[in-house]
Amino acid sequence: MAGNRKNELRALFSGNVAPAAPTAEQNLAAPAEAAGPKAVSPPAETPRAASGAIKAMGLSLGSITREAEEARSLREALHQGERVVELDPDLVDASFVGDRLTDGELDDPDFLALGDSIRENGQQSPILVRPHPEKHGRYQTAYGHRRLNAVRSLGIKVKAIVRPLTDDELVLAQGKENAERRNLSFIERALFASALSERGFDRKVIGDALAVQKSELSRLIQVAESVPLPIARAIGPAPKVGRERWMAIGALLEGEPARQKAEEEISLRRFLEADSDRRFQLVFARLSRADRQDPAKPEVLKDENGRAFAKLKRDEKSARIEFSPDVSPDFVDEAIALLAKHHAAFLVARRS
Repeated sequence: MAGNRKNELRALFSGNVAPAAPTAEQNLAAPAEAAGPKAVSPPAETPRAASGAIKAMGLSLGSITREAEEARSLREALHQGERVVELDPDLVDASFVGDRLTDGELDDPDFLALGDSIRENGQQSPILVRPHPEKHGRYQTAYGHRRLNAVRSLGIKVKAIVRPLTDDELVLAQGKENAERRNLSFIERALFASALSERGFDRKVIGDALAVQKSELSRLIQVAESVPLPIARAIGPAPKVGRERWMAIGALLEGEPARQKAEEEISLRRFLEADSDRRFQLVFARLSRADRQDPAKPEVLKDENGRAFAKLKRDEKSARIEFSPDVSPDFVDEAIALLAKHHAAFLVARRS
């Protein structure tokens, strides 16, 4: 397998033959097949690899690592006497704590590719479940939620390894899969950590599940507590948004007025039509923008007969009177004189 991989990578850099793209679900029972088709030897002169080829190489290397880890895990399971069984997906529940803000059906091309791969090649990597601790005859998923959703959408049975797991063991397995397959975004990790903390899990277990130190775990939980869950779910995973930006938006969300502004933004059409990263930017910009005060409605001044002769306009800095066009100029002059007189008397009274 190592020799085939080496040839494949050499062919990749040659620019002549692209390596076979790994399927979304690798056959763990036969890891030798993961090596793909036999690569063609490169010519004597090797041109410089294009940026697309370099990216493809990175993906290929990632799949090699993942395949090896999956194969090792499956070998361990089989060595322990476990076997792969087929279950009705309707009998399999999700984990008791969610870790993603999207199931991927609508906005994740990787999930769509996973469904296509299973439709064409079958499910080649089993999920891990445990007998449901509260519902007899049902199961609870430790990892493989995306595969379970894909299989369920296809109307076929799901291949699974059934293992008795404690809550701690399930959480650790769930976190381990996220680290190896598709890393959670920052906010997904924060909400996952917060949910586990609320359920009373020990901080060490949570840190081990997310592979983070105590200080980082504290920041994750801090962000989760500062961003209301409905707003976080509306924004979604925002994979390009890191810790600092989420901490900043958490600070902006302090107070009920700020949260109301965020709720107004997430209800707008422009927000609903944007992708997750853009949704974050829209909410952040809305919270960062200083509110423009709506000008107060002018106060209408009326005479004893109810006829308006002027408007008094106030704002935070000043107040002004605007007389109606039909008001006599002589009255305006007299009003100005009276204002001056009363203003002088007002100042004298204030000093006494």
